[in-house]
Amino acid sequence: MLIGNVGNDPEVRYLESNPQNPQANAKVASFRLATTERYRDRNGETRENTEWHNIVVWRNNADVVERFVHKGSQLYIEGKLRTRQWTDQTGNKRYTTEVVADTLQLLGKRPDADQNQQGGYQGGYAQQPASVQPAPAPQPRPAPVNPGYQGPLPASEPSDDLPF
Repeated sequence: MLIGNVGNDPEVRYLESNPQNPQANAKVASFRLATTERYRDRNGETRENTEWHNIVVWRNNADVVERFVHKGSQLYIEGKLRTRQWTDQTGNKRYTTEVVADTLQLLGKRPDADQNQQGGYQGGYAQQPASVQPAPAPQPRPAPVNPGYQGPLPASEPSDDLPF
């Protein structure tokens, strides 16, 4: 589980899985996510430690990333670690560890432009039809009466109900 900020605009690719049916092509998106840990050292000074994570998302999550995620977006990611190995151009073995995201949730404030385009809440109340009458105002109720109450004890009489 990670919460962090996207470090660059996501790169989206389409993998050809079936040349006869282009709709069946798998979509994959990848980007880097920065997570920052803030703490105070022994001297009371605030320190920061930032880690960068390679994130990979597939299919529907890749659609969401393509449409809504940009550099600086704050995300919550759940996934599993995957380490891959390959040989570079000079013949050296290279390794990379990625987070393959299963769950992706957008955090932070949505930009105003996106709200208007996506049909977000525009504010205001819908007007009621003319046939609807407002409810009558509630009437004040009289204070409840306790018939067994006889008022406070006179100050001259000691009370047997001591709290200790």
